[in-house]
Amino acid sequence: MGEGFPNPFNPFDLDLSEIMRMLQSPGPVNMEVARRTAETIAKLDITTGEQRLEPPIDPEASRALDDVVRAVQLMVSEATGISAALTVPARTVDRATWSSLTLTALEPLLGALAAALGRTDPGPDANIGQSGAPTPFSPDMLFAMMMPLLLGGWAGSMIGLLSHRALGQFDLPLPLDGPPTLLFIPHNVDAFAQEWSLPLDELRYALALREVVHGAQRAVPWVRERLLRCASAYVGAYEVQADAMESQLGGFDPSDPSSMEAIANLTDPDVLLGAMRSDRQKPLLAELQRFVSVLEGYTDVVVESVGERMMTSHGRLDEALRRHRLERGDATGFVDRLLGLELDRGHYEDGVAFCRGVMERSDGTLDQLNRIWSDESMVPTEAELVAPGLWLARIDLPDTP
Repeated sequence: MGEGFPNPFNPFDLDLSEIMRMLQSPGPVNMEVARRTAETIAKLDITTGEQRLEPPIDPEASRALDDVVRAVQLMVSEATGISAALTVPARTVDRATWSSLTLTALEPLLGALAAALGRTDPGPDANIGQSGAPTPFSPDMLFAMMMPLLLGGWAGSMIGLLSHRALGQFDLPLPLDGPPTLLFIPHNVDAFAQEWSLPLDELRYALALREVVHGAQRAVPWVRERLLRCASAYVGAYEVQADAMESQLGGFDPSDPSSMEAIANLTDPDVLLGAMRSDRQKPLLAELQRFVSVLEGYTDVVVESVGERMMTSHGRLDEALRRHRLERGDATGFVDRLLGLELDRGHYEDGVAFCRGVMERSDGTLDQLNRIWSDESMVPTEAELVAPGLWLARIDLPDTP
C-alpha cells in the first residue's frame, strides 16, 4: 500500500468468521463494508491514525455558506443561462456524512466496476473440477467470492480518505448518480483557509462560486447522464488478468487466518490497477477525459468572468483552489486512475483554451458558449476541442430534415 493509504480489507480488526459472514452479503458491492470503512477513516486523525470526534459544525458557518451560495446562484444562473442553478440545494456536513452521501451517489458506477471484475476467466492453469468449473478456493473462485467485499473496502477507503481533503462535493469530477447537491465540509474549509493564509469569508465566496458552476452543469440531465455513462463504460472495460490473480491468491488457505495477507495485497493500488487495465479502455478514457476537460474549462472561464467582477482578490483565492485541485494525494490519485478521471494540467488547459476560443470567435461573451448545454450533440469532438472555430461552424449549420 502507498503511504497514508489504509488497508480497506480489514480496517476493523475483524476475525475470520466475521469476514466470512461479510463474504456472504448479497449485491455486487458490499455497501456495509464501504460505509463502515468510510466512516471509520472519516473519523480518523490522519496524522496519528487515532479515532477523533469531529467537532459539531458551527451554525454561523452554515448560515454564512448558505448566504453566499444563494447570492452566487443568482449570478451563475444569469451568466450560464442554466436556470436550474437556482434550485440546486446546498448543505454543510461533517466528513462522515459527506462520505455516506457520496458513496450512495457512486453506487451505479461501483456496480459497473463490479460487473467488469466479475468477468474473470479461468487461466490455462486454473484448477478445474470434474464439473468443468473451477474448484472451491481456486484463485478465480476466490476472487469472484471476495469481489463484493473488496470493492466495498476499496470504495469506503477511497471516499473516507477524500473526506479529509474535500472542500465541497465537486473537488473531483466524480460521476455521481441523481440530481446534484452542494455539500460543503466547513472544518476542511477552515483548515484550508488557515493553511493558505486566506481570508475565510472570501474563500467561502470563491469556493461557492466554483461549486455552484459545477452544480449548475450537473443540473442539466444529459450532462450528468453522459458523465456517468462514459465513466461506467470505462470501468466496465476493465479485464481481470487471471495470472495476476493467481500470483496474489494462489497461496490462500481458508483454514489459515495468516494467509489473509495474500488477499490484503489486492488492496495495493498499483497491484490492483496493473491486474485490471485493458486496451479496450484507451478510446473510452480519451472520450471521458475530453468531456471532463470541457466541463472543467467552462467552470474556469465562468469563475474568472464572474469572480473578477465581484472581488479584487479573487485571482489569488482561485489560484489556491486550482492548486488544491491539481495537487492530489495518494488516495485522490487512486480514485482518478481507477475511474478514468486522471486529468493533468494539459487537460485543464485544453478545456479552458476551447472555451476562450469560442468566446473570442463570437462576441466575447459566454452567450455562444452557453449553447453547449442545450443538447448532448453540442459536446465538442476531438478535432473541435483544439479548433473551436470548427465547433462554432457546426452548431451554426442549419438543421437537415
